[in-house]
Amino acid sequence: QVQLVESGGGLVQPGGSLRLSCAFSGKFFSIYDMGWFRQAPGNQRELVARITSGGDTNYADSAKGRFTISRANARNTVYLQMNSLKPEDTAVYYCNRETNDGRRFAWGQGTQVTVSS
Repeated sequence: QVQLVESGGGLVQPGGSLRLSCAFSGKFFSIYDMGWFRQAPGNQRELVARITSGGDTNYADSAKGRFTISRANARNTVYLQMNSLKPEDTAVYYCNRETNDGRRFAWGQGTQVTVSS
């Protein structure tokens, strides 16, 4: 059974940077397309960035030019480098598999990102 553990969040000032990590425990990490999602209070969870098993990436418009998703298959880990952070990036960030039909693993606890001066 796959477990996902996110880390790296925290409090950062506007314009600052954070690097999130997601540790995947389970088999066959390298075959899954993975995504970073976020959920702000009162909002639905949204996809922020996606990386395919082959390393192709896609970003939500809000993340383009500021966020970079990457993966290290040897470490069963997916990363999200976030630069030029804005207050509207404040949310709990989660990772999960990204599929066209919405299938997901059980969600982890997420990691809180707060952007505030």
